[in-house]
Amino acid sequence: MKRLIAFVLCILFPATALAGDPGFKIAYDGGSIPGLKAGTDMKLFIDGDKVRIISGKNEVAVIPAASVTEISYGQDVHRRVGAAIGLAVFSLGLGALLALSKSKKHFVGLTWDDSGKKGGIAFQADKNDYRGLLAGLEGITGKKAVDSDAMTVKN
Repeated sequence: MKRLIAFVLCILFPATALAGDPGFKIAYDGGSIPGLKAGTDMKLFIDGDKVRIISGKNEVAVIPAASVTEISYGQDVHRRVGAAIGLAVFSLGLGALLALSKSKKHFVGLTWDDSGKKGGIAFQADKNDYRGLLAGLEGITGKKAVDSDAMTVKN
């Protein structure tokens, strides 16, 4: 069933090109793409047989779908303590309620091996596009995304 949904999403992506910009907003977090700094805003496009990453008007990476070896995802959760302290000064304690709220950042990682040219990228995805982005990547690559938060490291 999940594969059917991913397949349908991949078919629908070209149809959305008529409705507007089909790319996903992402922020570069690190990887093997030269000349990019962490935090650089980019767009990721999922085509039928490749993933394209564009920064401004420059295409910085084209990754053939068949060369993707792994898709990983995870969330970085932060408590908004700093904002709460600042708000508490002005609101007489209402900042304590803000300290209990959380902000989530959604990260996706791709690794690939394109005829011996290996690489990888980690990027932050928009919270509204996160699930669609993963489904699209799974659909064109045939790979199942791995939850990096669930992975354990043994020493």
